[in-house]
Amino acid sequence: MHATLGPAVVKIDGASGTEEKLELDPARLAAGSPMPEQFVRNAYTDTSGRFFAGLWRSSVGAWKVAYTENELCVLTAGRIRITDDHGRQWNYGPGDSFVMPAGFTGLWEVLEPAQKLYAIYEPPAT
Repeated sequence: MHATLGPAVVKIDGASGTEEKLELDPARLAAGSPMPEQFVRNAYTDTSGRFFAGLWRSSVGAWKVAYTENELCVLTAGRIRITDDHGRQWNYGPGDSFVMPAGFTGLWEVLEPAQKLYAIYEPPAT
């Protein structure tokens, strides 16, 4: 009789998953910003399809964001600035961790080519 194996631990690194190029909607681009090149390497999606984890990277650029998901970010390279619609600003560099809460709207700026580890939970629509 064979025992059923439970879920395995998932490592998140530069070899996890398959890297995919992201296409940013030009309408979200901030005035005067170059179009950033962005890539994602999703390493994990749960069975509900609501939780994801992996790596994201981007060249310099700035774009509008409107979060429906909750995202834990750990910046591993580069520098970013986040500005909310009320003018509050947060600056992050390598090793900084922060949460982007659902409902946040504002501007995400990559000041130096950046990479982050992410864990995203997309709550059900209410």
